[in-house]
Amino acid sequence: MTTRPIIDAHHHVWDLAVRPQPWITGEALAPLARSFSAADLTTEARAAGVVGTVAVQTVCVPEETPELLALAAGSDLVTGVVGWTDLTARDVVDRIAALRELPGGERLVGIRHQVQEEPDANWLLRQDVRRGLLAVAEAGLVYDLVVKPHQLPASVTAAAGLTGLTFVLDHLGKPPIATGVIDQWAADLRCLAALPNTVCKLSGMVAEAAPGTWRAENIAPYADTALEAFGPHRLLFGSDWPVCTLQASYREVVDLADRLTDQLSPSEKDTLFHDNAVRVYGLRPPARV
Repeated sequence: MTTRPIIDAHHHVWDLAVRPQPWITGEALAPLARSFSAADLTTEARAAGVVGTVAVQTVCVPEETPELLALAAGSDLVTGVVGWTDLTARDVVDRIAALRELPGGERLVGIRHQVQEEPDANWLLRQDVRRGLLAVAEAGLVYDLVVKPHQLPASVTAAAGLTGLTFVLDHLGKPPIATGVIDQWAADLRCLAALPNTVCKLSGMVAEAAPGTWRAENIAPYADTALEAFGPHRLLFGSDWPVCTLQASYREVVDLADRLTDQLSPSEKDTLFHDNAVRVYGLRPPARV
């Protein structure tokens, strides 16, 4: 287990008494059908050496982001929020500005949409979406990409056409770790990594492995591909808690990422596990403890 200070660049919280999480369906996801609070997160994160986190949206509704911002405003752990707004709205500029005026609005660092749920593989290339992405860039925020492998080509085109916006790829683009298939995903990932305005989160890997097979040797080919493509200065660690708990504990996910990056020097590990999140998201760096 690493003793370096860590920023967890990707986690969620939700309260089912406030709103449902419609994506939690079926027997496989049943363990997630309960509330996960910031207090739950803090206990596990602090024990793993985490000094700061980025909370990421889960549902595409306007009410969630203000709640996450308020959470961050009252937290000494949550240092940033990747929220949601309707990128296709004609008043998207005003909507982003309004979020920044809310309590905790200064901790809004990015915007995300559940592109993985869009039936159109080229959703990111729509003109109304592009206009929204331009608004994100103009606001000085980044854009988190949550896509499936077949949506990576559109992600490449979108990022190539918006060089003023930093695109953060969540969960390595959800590679098919469970099947062991790698070639097409790897080729598309390298195309995205070739663009200087892209970075990638070393996150979500245990969720893509087949049940009970999230061992380092099964995930290493995918992590190694991402590390080779982006390098340690363009990778960020993320736990994907509590989704990761379907297979592994918070501590196990941190330890897995540590093992998967054993080839890096201590300073490179510091960059990946801490400094990149501060730089990419513009976080106010928490105290190193």
